[in-house]
Amino acid sequence: MTVLVGVDTQTSALQSGLKKATIRLVPFLFVAYIINFLDRVNIGYAALTMNADIGLSATAYGLGASLFFVGYILFEVPSNIMLERVGARIWIARIMISWGVVGACMMFVQGPYTFYLLRFLLGVAEAGFFPGVILYITYWFPASSRGRIVGMFMASMPVAGIFGAPLSTWFLGFEGLWGLRGWQVMFLFEALPAIVGGIVAYFYLSDKPAVAKWLDQDEKRALTEEVRRGLSSGSKGQHASGHQPFLTLFADSRVIMLGFVYFCVLVGLYSVSYWFPQIMKQLGLTVSQVGLVSAIPYIVSAVAMILWGRSSDRSGERVWHLALAMLICAVGFLTAGLLATSQVWTVVGISLALIGVFSAAPPFWALATQLLTGEKSAAAIALVVSLATIGGIVAPYWVGWMKDFTGDFGLSLIGIAAVPVLGAIVALAIGVVHKGLLRRA
Repeated sequence: MTVLVGVDTQTSALQSGLKKATIRLVPFLFVAYIINFLDRVNIGYAALTMNADIGLSATAYGLGASLFFVGYILFEVPSNIMLERVGARIWIARIMISWGVVGACMMFVQGPYTFYLLRFLLGVAEAGFFPGVILYITYWFPASSRGRIVGMFMASMPVAGIFGAPLSTWFLGFEGLWGLRGWQVMFLFEALPAIVGGIVAYFYLSDKPAVAKWLDQDEKRALTEEVRRGLSSGSKGQHASGHQPFLTLFADSRVIMLGFVYFCVLVGLYSVSYWFPQIMKQLGLTVSQVGLVSAIPYIVSAVAMILWGRSSDRSGERVWHLALAMLICAVGFLTAGLLATSQVWTVVGISLALIGVFSAAPPFWALATQLLTGEKSAAAIALVVSLATIGGIVAPYWVGWMKDFTGDFGLSLIGIAAVPVLGAIVALAIGVVHKGLLRRA
C-alpha cells in the first residue's frame, strides 16, 4: 500500500510539474520564436520596396537572404555547446539581444554589399537559438510529450506569418517617418522586441527543473527523474556514446540522415518565406494586398501543424507522419509551379506546401530527440540544424537566380517540389535503419 501511495504521489507531482512547465515556458518560447522568425524573414516584405531603393536584382537579393545562413551555420554548434555550459537563461538572453541589435542595423543598408554584410552578421547573432530551444525542451519534457510541446513552440512560425505579413506591409506605409523609408521603419520596430525579450529571458527562464523556484521539491524531483529516465532508455545500445569525439558525429548515420530530412524541410520553408510576397506582387497585387494574402498559407498551416503534432503524439508514430507531411509539401510546390500565372492556385499551392513544411516539424523533432541523446546531444542537435540550414543557403538563391534567368517563378517552384520527395524517402529509411533504437525509446 505504501508503494502504491508513493507511486501515486510521484505521478501527481510529475503531472503538476509538467503542467506548470508548459504554462510558464511554452508561451514565452512561443513569443520569442515569433520575434526570431519575423526578424529572419522580414526582408521578404522589405524587398517589395527596398530592392528598388538600393538596387538589388533578384539574384542579389537571393544571395543576401542566403548569406544569413552562412553565418548561422558557422556559429550554430559552438552556440549550442555554450548554451549547455553556461545555461539556457543566460545564453538565450544573449542571443536575443544580439540579433535585436543587428536586426535594427538592417535599416542602414545602402547597397548590395552592406546588405550582404548585415545579413551575415544577423545569422551569426541568431545562431543557436532554435537548436538551443529544442535542447532546452529536452531538459524539461519527456519524449512522450515532446511532439506536442515542439508543435506548440513551432506553431509560432506560422503565427509569425499570420501577423507578420500585414504588420510588415503596414510599416512599409510609414514613408518619411523621421526621414526614413518605410522598410527602414519596419526593420527598426520589428527588431526592438528581441532586445526587450532578451532582458526578460534573463530574469524569467530557469535552466532546469532542479533550479526552478516556481516548482516544489516533489515536482522538481519527479520532472528530473522522468527526463533522465527517458534519456537513459533512449541511449541504450547506441554506438555513439556521450564520450565520443565531436568529429565522429559527422560519421553518425542518425545525424546525417536527420540533417538531410530537415534540409528538405527548410528548402520548402525558405523558398516561401523569402519569395512568396514578391511572387504575389508579380501577379498584380498591391503591397497592402500582398500583406493580407501572404497570411493565408500561414493560417491554415498553423492549424494543420498542431493537429498533426497531436496525432503523432497520440499514436506514438513519427516516421510516417513526417514522410506524409513532406509529400504534401511536394504536391503544394508542384501545384504552385504548374499554375504560377493564377493568383488563386498559387495561394492554394503555397498553402499546401506550408502545411507540409510546418506539419513535418513536430514528428521530426520528436524523432530527432529520441535518436540523439547522451552528453553529446547538444552538439548532435546543433549539427543536424547546421546541416539542414544549408537549405536556407540553397533555396533563396535558387529561386532568385531562376527568376532572373526565366523571368518568372514557375520553374523554380517545380524544381523545389522534388526536394521534399527526397526528404520523405530518407525519413522512411530512418524508420528502417534505426528501428531498434526507436523501439527502445
